[in-house]
Amino acid sequence: MHPKWKTPQWGRLEGKETVVPIVSPFHPEEQKDRPPLTLDEVKLLAPVKPSKIVAVGLNYADHIAEMGNTPPPNPIIFIKPQTAVIGPGEHIVLPPSSQRVDYEAELGVVIGKKCRSVTPQEAPSFILGYTCFNDVTARDLQKKDGQWTRAKSFDTFAPLGPWINTNLDPSALHIECRLNGELKQSSSTSNLLFSVFELVAFISEIMTLLPGDVIATGTPQGVGPMKDGDLVEVYVEGIGTLSNPVKAG
Repeated sequence: MHPKWKTPQWGRLEGKETVVPIVSPFHPEEQKDRPPLTLDEVKLLAPVKPSKIVAVGLNYADHIAEMGNTPPPNPIIFIKPQTAVIGPGEHIVLPPSSQRVDYEAELGVVIGKKCRSVTPQEAPSFILGYTCFNDVTARDLQKKDGQWTRAKSFDTFAPLGPWINTNLDPSALHIECRLNGELKQSSSTSNLLFSVFELVAFISEIMTLLPGDVIATGTPQGVGPMKDGDLVEVYVEGIGTLSNPVKAG
């Protein structure tokens, strides 16, 4: 968003610095009445506003082991609400009702067109691109409740960004999380139990995925707590770094 504009504006990043205004990611025609800008001139918001975020639990073998679980026969899915979404640089707010809130670095899949009952082979044509995602989780509430809705759904618990890469092979991307500069998670999407395309197919058999919906593909081992004043960074190869400060609610 540019300070002179009254509403958010979609843009296409060309090179490392130039932002070209476009109609939307789904209609990438250039906005001829608005000139290109540099990254320094804009404030990056969440690159998409999903109707829903479908997240996947227990999709890396090492994370399954650290959580004391066994590999599931099918993907375990849950939904995070649109109201949890924040963009790069926005604060993750720690709710007073939780004493432990964790980071979870993930690859986010952004759906490009209406998707229902597709096969893994068909899935790539329904994907707009990929982004960084942090599946923030109130770990103590997750364990207390026995199901995950409350623990995953607080406002600010779905940071995503900083942008969408629309030309990326998701099969073997390095992914990591740093907390205050210290490496906490490091893995590759090649270690996913269920691949990106398998997830799109599985989820689309259950529910219709709409343009802009996000699939969060699961997190590797190394999850841990955040506290007031921390800075958490999620890096995905080929995309970049999603950085969010943390503050108490």
